[in-house]
Amino acid sequence: MPDKKGCDNGMNLGLKIKASLGDSEADILFTNARIINVFTGEIMPGSFAVTGGFFSGFGSYKAKKTVDLNNSFAVPGFIDAHVHIESSMACVTEFARAVFPRGTTCAVADPHEIANVLGKAGIDYMLESSKNQPIDIYFSLPSCVPASNMETSGARLSAEDLLPYINNERVVALAEMMNFPGVISCDQDVLAKITNSLKYKIPIDGHAPGLSGKNLYAYLAAGISSDHECTTVAEAKEKLSAGMHIMVREGTAAKNLSDLLPLVNEKNFHRIMWCTDDRHPDDLVTRGHIDSMVTEAIKYGLDPVMAIRMATINPATYFGLNLKGAMAPGRHADFVVFEDLYNPVIKGVYSRGFLLAENGAIKNEVKKPEPVSVAPAMNIEIDNIGFSVPYKSGRIKVIEIIPGQIITRQFLSSAKIVNGMAVSDISNDILKICVIERHKGSGNIGKGFVKGLGFKQGAIASSVAHDSHNIIVAGTNDEDMKAAVAAVIKMGGGLCAACDANVCGVLSLPIAGLMSDKTIEDINRDMKHLISITQSFGSSLIDPYMALSFLALPVIPELKITDKGLVDVNRFCIVELFNP
Repeated sequence: MPDKKGCDNGMNLGLKIKASLGDSEADILFTNARIINVFTGEIMPGSFAVTGGFFSGFGSYKAKKTVDLNNSFAVPGFIDAHVHIESSMACVTEFARAVFPRGTTCAVADPHEIANVLGKAGIDYMLESSKNQPIDIYFSLPSCVPASNMETSGARLSAEDLLPYINNERVVALAEMMNFPGVISCDQDVLAKITNSLKYKIPIDGHAPGLSGKNLYAYLAAGISSDHECTTVAEAKEKLSAGMHIMVREGTAAKNLSDLLPLVNEKNFHRIMWCTDDRHPDDLVTRGHIDSMVTEAIKYGLDPVMAIRMATINPATYFGLNLKGAMAPGRHADFVVFEDLYNPVIKGVYSRGFLLAENGAIKNEVKKPEPVSVAPAMNIEIDNIGFSVPYKSGRIKVIEIIPGQIITRQFLSSAKIVNGMAVSDISNDILKICVIERHKGSGNIGKGFVKGLGFKQGAIASSVAHDSHNIIVAGTNDEDMKAAVAAVIKMGGGLCAACDANVCGVLSLPIAGLMSDKTIEDINRDMKHLISITQSFGSSLIDPYMALSFLALPVIPELKITDKGLVDVNRFCIVELFNP
């Protein structure tokens, strides 16, 4: 089990000291390595010793075993500074099996997806199922469940609900504070969550897309210290200058690395780190994880050692993970080996000095934890759902998808009217979109229109709809939308594509309607099949399901949709579909 903030309950302190002095025999001596020193930026040729799962020191040591690294580079294990494991749609074991061979030995996970569905039971599930994995998984406590009051979630978590978790050895932060209006307006529960975090000296992650000027200053005055929502250099520079740490994000839907890389320089890189936030299985299987960000940054011209420091010591320092992030005496012997500094293809991944992954694969299969009952709520009667939108007057507000981003644009358009109803306008790529409440049986259904999916036929539906994870559906006609939603309900959660009122493909997500119990390869296969179906519908998006899932997130500008209707995020309020 990982140790929080440098607490060492693994190896006796006296034994560590004797091992570093060379008074006792080391477990393993690794020779012929080129060690990346993340403190100084130097490349140090030589040897290093490991005892009891910790680095003992550099140079010559007597050891029970010697491993020749053949002049390979050895760097600390990579750390993902902010990730929602649920977005992989895999259980924790499968997520670990996917990312550990790519060099990620540590991650700080925000379980707010499952917490929005199951509340404290969701957090407990993630804490329990993440034990005894090859990757050390720490957690940030979900600060905004729900993300706003403009949607219906499966649970609410107050400051009082979160307080018992703060002393958990694997809780290292308060997760992204999405409710920036609540911070600025001094909402009492929001301030209580922040105050508790400050009291227990854990950092508070931010979530403040586009926040600037005095509003930003007020947000920071509350004690919030990082942000992963920057999309431009100007935005990131303002936040960096005001004292924030910047997490550069490269997810499946939100890709910000290339846009933000010009920000990074010798003077400021120590305040910048990498995160994936949300990655779908295809990205993890084919593209990789933090290793892909390091490699891409190097190809864009960033100094390789700087890119590695941003993946290791920077997040370790920010979160106070004093046993992580560096190859140094007394720290966990978690490290990665590769041959080419400018094209770091991972050859071996070590945890506590043991080679657990080689050439992209886990050496020994990880035993899955005992299943925990996490049945999702599906309190919906499909026959009670109406998808029609009676036309009122004026033009309609339309959500416009921006490829590669999770922010949207809004614009006004004339409605296509058939028999007094506003319907999908396929020729102009304006499709109907609905969000159906699935937790409480309220019967709420938000209705709107979206541009950018590109469908000429069919519909898709999903129980993954950030952050409250109601059912979201978009399509060219009501019959296909109904068929897709019915399939999601029948599965107890998942993804579906439908056409001609028939189901064309599904991916079942029985764990809270968010995660599968299949292998990540099987999930990826089913996901690829679904995406190929959307391509046959006419979509050119890389992943329409990921794009769709963020259209329900009412804390990311500009226009979004929840079960309560359209949300103008800039004004933080529900707005009418029709603009008179």
